[in-house]
Amino acid sequence: MKGRTIVLDHIQGREAAALMVDGLLDDFLIAGDAPTPGTIYRARAERPVKGQGGMFLSTPDGPAFLRQVSGLAPGARILVQVSGYAEPGKAIPVTAKLLFKSRCAIVTPDAPGLNLSRRIRDEAERDRLLEIAHEGMAGSAFGLILRSSCAEADADEIAEDIAAMREQAQQVFADEGQEAETLIDGDGPHVLAWRDWTDPAEVVTEPGGFQEHGVLDALDQARGISEPLPGGGVIYIQPTRALVAVDVNTGTDTTLAAGQKANFACAKVLPRALRVRGLGGQITIDLAPMAKKDRRGFEAALRASFKSDSEETTLAGWTPSGHFELHRKRGRIPLEDVLK
Repeated sequence: MKGRTIVLDHIQGREAAALMVDGLLDDFLIAGDAPTPGTIYRARAERPVKGQGGMFLSTPDGPAFLRQVSGLAPGARILVQVSGYAEPGKAIPVTAKLLFKSRCAIVTPDAPGLNLSRRIRDEAERDRLLEIAHEGMAGSAFGLILRSSCAEADADEIAEDIAAMREQAQQVFADEGQEAETLIDGDGPHVLAWRDWTDPAEVVTEPGGFQEHGVLDALDQARGISEPLPGGGVIYIQPTRALVAVDVNTGTDTTLAAGQKANFACAKVLPRALRVRGLGGQITIDLAPMAKKDRRGFEAALRASFKSDSEETTLAGWTPSGHFELHRKRGRIPLEDVLK
């Protein structure tokens, strides 16, 4: 089955969205019980963490942790936004740099200026979009980013998105309340799919879409620990409390050539496998044997694969024992935590 299909459905009573690309599950979003990234709180500062430059905050959903904060005294009120999912038993990660995102526009109160996605390269189109941006943000001190989905989009649609996000930001920053409160809930899976999966695709909204389009079968595989590699071999992905371990296995062929082939295939498959499983944090890859001269090529392939990934991922580098480490934002709910 070729092409892109977005399927909006429910599973185990939870709202969910699946992106199928050429018959493979390329991305998956599901509602959980934890606060959703994008949620905005009026929070209260509780106590600083010495040596880390952070502060514990109280929110309606429990304790939160704000990194790299200074000049914030216990008892003070502060606007923060949920930036990811907390590890079990830990505080909600939040940031004081609020973003107001929609399909076309991102309003950035802490970053003034008008910016366009670098994926929009046509100069005439950039000029058109900058004119719309100037009109939409006239008189505002907030910044704006127009996303790649704006390319060739209707001017009225873009202007409506800008106005909606600008108004939302103005309402939040005009808030004068004192008690800890949720000001804006983060977007659910269906809205996130509309907001972020902007490439042309067939959209399926009828109940039973997951069954009809193979999403349930793909989820059954993703809930296991193995992921087949194109051309042979397999990777095993096992979350632990400390990290996510990825083991590259070539099967019966133990030659260096087979190891190189499997490792480069892993570089291509890994971003999708982590997205679908909702995994983040520290990722440690135990690679198949390959010549040291091929390490640079593997790293370049890995960097290229993660470049277009939806979650921020840092390539930390090689360990003395020859493993490769990544650090990935916990922007998703682990699949194993919500589908039992």
